[in-house]
Amino acid sequence: MNSIPLSNGIQHTIITTNGINLHVVQAGDPKGKLVILLHGFPEFWYGWRKQIPRLASAGYRVWVPDQRGYNLSAKPKGLPAYSLNQLAGDVIGLIDAAGVEQALLVGHDWGAAVAWWTAQNYPERISRMVVMNVPHGLVMKKHLRSSLSQLEKSWYMFFFQIPWIPELLIRAQNWKIAARTLVGTSERGAFSKDDIFKYKQAWSQPGAIQALLNWYRALLRRPARPINGPRIKVPTLLIWGAQDRFLGREMAHPSIEFCDQGKLIFIEEATHWVQHEASERVNQLIVDFFCEPKQAG
Repeated sequence: MNSIPLSNGIQHTIITTNGINLHVVQAGDPKGKLVILLHGFPEFWYGWRKQIPRLASAGYRVWVPDQRGYNLSAKPKGLPAYSLNQLAGDVIGLIDAAGVEQALLVGHDWGAAVAWWTAQNYPERISRMVVMNVPHGLVMKKHLRSSLSQLEKSWYMFFFQIPWIPELLIRAQNWKIAARTLVGTSERGAFSKDDIFKYKQAWSQPGAIQALLNWYRALLRRPARPINGPRIKVPTLLIWGAQDRFLGREMAHPSIEFCDQGKLIFIEEATHWVQHEASERVNQLIVDFFCEPKQAG
C-alpha cells in the first residue's frame, strides 16, 4: 500500500488487489468499521465527496476506490477483465488488504451492480449493504427482455457494444456526451462547473474511456456465472431516486424481494444521481441503517 499526501483529511493510496493496482481514497478512523463506497458510470471516487465526510465523522473507516478502468486505477485490457466476478474480486481484495473479515458496502449505479454481485456471491464478507438506483441483476435482465419502456431507457447499453465508435464520438465532442450524462439527467446544480472539470480530468486518463465502456461490453458479451444462487442474505437497503431517467422504479420492489432482510426507500424528488441531490438524507439513511440491530434468523 503506497500513500500519497493527505488533503483535507483524505488520504490517497494505491492498493494492489486481485492482481491490479487500485487508487483508493481513505478517510475516517483506521480502527473503525470498514465502509467501501463503489461509484458508477461515468464517475470516480469523487462521486462520493458528499458522503465521505459524514461517514468519517460517524467513526467509520472509509475506503473509496476508483474502480478498475476509472481515473487513476489500472485499466487492464480485454473484456474478461471487466466481468462481474473480477469486479467483485476487487472488492474482496480490498477487504483483505484492510485486514478485516467483513465490510459495509455502499454502491450506486454500476457500483450498485458490483455490490449486488459481491453480496450474492460472498455474503460472509459483507455485513450490510446499501445500493442506490440499480436493481438486482435478474430483475434487470427480466425487464430488458419484457419491458419496452426499460429497453428504450437502456438504449445506450447497446450503443456501447459497437467497437471504437462510442470512444471516438466521446473524444471528438470533448467529453460533452459524458458530461450531459451527469448534468442533463440530474437536478439543476447537482454538478457544478468545477465538478465537471474534475470528471473530464478523470475521463482524459489514458485508456479510461475504452475501459469504462468495456464494463458494458463485458456485461452483455461475457456474462459472469454466479458462485451462489440469486438470494441476497446480507441485510440490504435499496435507496431509489424516483425520477431516474435510466432505470424504472418498477424494478425496485422485485429487487428487494430477493433479499432475506431488505428495506426499500424511494426519494421521490431525486433522479438517478440521488446521493448528489439528496445527500443529507442519503447520508442519514446510510448511517441509520448501519447502526440498526441485526435481525434474528
